[in-house]
This record gives sequence, C-alpha cells and structure tokens, in this order.
Amino acid sequence: MLTLRPAAERGHFDHGWLETWHSFSFADYHDPAHRRFGPLRVLNEDIVQPGRGFETHGHRDMEILTWILEGALEHRDSMGNGSVIVPGDVQRMSAGRGVLHSEFNPSREARVRLLQIWIHPTVQGMEPSYEQTHFATGERRGRLRLIASPDGALGSVRIHQQARVHAGLFDGAEQARLPLAADRRVYVHVARGTLEVNGMRTGAGDALRLEDETAVDLAHGTQAEVLVFDLP
Repeated sequence: MLTLRPAAERGHFDHGWLETWHSFSFADYHDPAHRRFGPLRVLNEDIVQPGRGFETHGHRDMEILTWILEGALEHRDSMGNGSVIVPGDVQRMSAGRGVLHSEFNPSREARVRLLQIWIHPTVQGMEPSYEQTHFATGERRGRLRLIASPDGALGSVRIHQQARVHAGLFDGAEQARLPLAADRRVYVHVARGTLEVNGMRTGAGDALRLEDETAVDLAHGTQAEVLVFDLP
C-alpha cells in the first residue's frame, strides 16, 4: 500500500531568519494524522538565513540526524564537539540522558538548507554520543547508499534503533531497488527534483508511506535527491 503525503500539506512557517516545513507534528504544528511513522518522529526541512541559527538548546532520548541539502551548518555541543556540516555529510547525535547543542549558518552570504530527522531509540538514558561521516556524490549517484543503521554497516553512522536510512541521487535512466522484509515499513522523502517511486510520480517535498510492499523501486528521476527510511 502506498500513501502519498504531498509537500504542500506539510506544516509551514516563515520566521524570517528561518523557513521551515514539518512532515510530522512539531512545535506549533499539530496534525493528529501525522504525528510519527513508526520510530520516525521528526522530519523537518529548514532554510536558515546567513549568520542565523538555533541558539543552545537541549535534547534527550532521541537519535538526531542532520542532512545538508545546500550550504553549510556549524555545530557545537556540550560533549565538546564542534564541526561544520556540508552536503554529503550525515551527522548523528544520540541525545541519550541529555545534551545541549547549537546550530548556526556560518556564511555571511549563502543560506543553508537542511533536513533534521529525529528517530526514537530503543534504549533510553544512554550516554550521549556524536558521529559525522561524509558520503561522496559518486556513492549516491544512481543508487541507494546506506547512511545510518543499527550496526554501522558499510561505514554508515550508528543509530540506536532497528532502522536503516538510505540516500540517493537519480536522473534520467538511473534506477534502484531496495528489497523489503515482510515486517518492515518505509518512508520515502523526495528532497529535490522529481522521482517515480513504485510507479507513483513524486516531486520535491513529497513523501510516500509504503506498507505491505516487497520492495522500493526508484526510477525516472529528474535531478532527484531522496532519503529512504526502512523502519520496523
């Protein structure tokens, strides 16, 4: 079964320095029909203006992934980590029993566009931890590259949940298939371009929920970037 969530139906707020779209209920956006999908709790698309960002704030008991679509994001946290995240980087922060962090656009000229993802962990109260890995364009071109998994397989970042996150870039004749186990569900988020997912045409910001499917088939992309969440 395929269920389309059109981009225009997401929660949308423009705060001037921040323009944001929420796929699930978040902050002032409440949608009883879209509160979570399995352990996937948050998928926000944020555009942050130059020199602006999120002041120091706290999280706990959440697996937080950040994926950059354009620009760069500067990260600092109470674990002592400081880094700049660019396209192709995936940042994983396991908040555990509590962590403080800030995120800023370090550029004076260019905006940063990112996806922030929250996944509920299987264990609470763990020691907070941090990981950041880069996946080159060639690793994602015309295929689904594993970027997050419970066991850190294939160089992916390790998350504390039985979920696997894949990223891919598709254009023209490029296509890929992801076989699915019988007990899995999938959330496909098209970050940019257009893409055919299991025969359904989708555009930038659209999402598809897949349940009781045997595979995810991606084809006929036009400058498409996609994230695929394989979930319990």
